[in-house]
Amino acid sequence: MSDDRSAVLTQEELEDETADQESSKLTMDDFLQMEEEAFKTPAHGDIVEGTVVRVDPDEVLVDIGAKAEGVISGKELGFRDSDSVALEPGDQIKVFVLQPENEEGNVVLSLRRARAETTWLTAADKQTEGAVMEAEVREQNKGGLIVNVLGLRGFLPSSQVARQHAGNLEQLVGQRIPVKILEVNRKRNRLIVSQKSAEDEDRARRRDDLFQRLDVGEVVSGSVSGLTSYGAFVDIGGADGLIHISELSWDRVSKVTDVLQVGDEVTVKVIKLDAGQNRISLSLRQLQQDPWERLLQSVPVGTLVDGTVTKTKKYGAFVQILPGIEGLLHISELSWDHVDKTEDVLRVGEEIKVKVIGIDAQRRRVSLSLKQLSTPPGNIGISDNRGQRLDFGFDDEDDE
Repeated sequence: MSDDRSAVLTQEELEDETADQESSKLTMDDFLQMEEEAFKTPAHGDIVEGTVVRVDPDEVLVDIGAKAEGVISGKELGFRDSDSVALEPGDQIKVFVLQPENEEGNVVLSLRRARAETTWLTAADKQTEGAVMEAEVREQNKGGLIVNVLGLRGFLPSSQVARQHAGNLEQLVGQRIPVKILEVNRKRNRLIVSQKSAEDEDRARRRDDLFQRLDVGEVVSGSVSGLTSYGAFVDIGGADGLIHISELSWDRVSKVTDVLQVGDEVTVKVIKLDAGQNRISLSLRQLQQDPWERLLQSVPVGTLVDGTVTKTKKYGAFVQILPGIEGLLHISELSWDHVDKTEDVLRVGEEIKVKVIGIDAQRRRVSLSLKQLSTPPGNIGISDNRGQRLDFGFDDEDDE
């Protein structure tokens, strides 16, 4: 019975015997090939993982699975503009192969290059994603700004600087700003970024949010961001709204700069929203007292008022009688005598006294008279003004 048991091999013994038989069939070349595969020699440019074996003052030894340990010199531990990297035995790190084998038979490695190469790959991924990142502005040069992005040296062209800083790049030096990566070219060490693209994306997001929560009639605060001949743009926190020149004041405004300057803080009323066109119309004057309220309360028909000639036309002159209120002095009301040209009697800027002979509150029109301040010739009677038409001489196009 014992002989039978000894004749029976266990599963483990069978496997060992099989392995011995297979190994006996291997040639020397097979063993060399297996050893080469087990200790594969890395090539220049490879990025491999390794384990820190020893940390000396001037170098670090790393086991990367090669025949010999790899060596990282002190200068290859960190970036030039950062502190040295603290490593401890047992740390798992990625390293860049500078030289497969030096004179001592060691693999020459670089932690700095491994991190740089990995960072370049990260930068390429960020470009593909369209991600917004933070960059530190280091210095200004002829074409723009030098920035640090992800530890890499990047270039921000002046054409890609945010609009509010376009005229003064120097003020950005030392600041941290949001940017998007436009170009990554590792072979040429070229990294191009844009502050404008990052800002545009952020403003688009804030603009969408603004249209969601903004209502017509709402009063908001903002800063004047730009001026044109037809109005002023105001940044109201996410988007620019336009105050048309006609909405700056109840008074007639000749130049926008007479009322506002870039950088002015203003409180405005939202009078129109067009999300499809990304347009917001604002008003400054609608937060001021309507001068027509004062006119109707204090200037009845028949009142004599002082005014200033603001404009002359072939059919008469416009006279400002209150801030924001202009009346028409028709050419027929200039004199009891016949008048060929308005300019024969009045000139722009002239101070005169006139009589209010009609008020149309609905159409916001005031009719004035100069001749009715004097006595007419003996053969002409003065008619009363009740029932007089107030639209004579008004030309809608010229009155704009």
